[in-house]
Amino acid sequence: FQKHEFFVDMTCEGCSNAVTRVLHKLGGVQFDIDLPNKKVFIDSEHNVDTLLETLKKTGKTTSYLGEKSAQ
Repeated sequence: FQKHEFFVDMTCEGCSNAVTRVLHKLGGVQFDIDLPNKKVFIDSEHNVDTLLETLKKTGKTTSYLGEKSAQ
């Protein structure tokens, strides 16, 4: 899968929990949340638009930063 990198304006654990919740609801994703840097890394078969719409359900400012090549 492609690993996608998103910016999500998270300020606290509650924010990252909201991200976790919406991604679990979507399903088919593996993800890491980098709270200090306000980034979410997602491995998924879903396309970027779907992932972005899902992240926006948290009500946070969200943007797509690009693909990260798998290490």
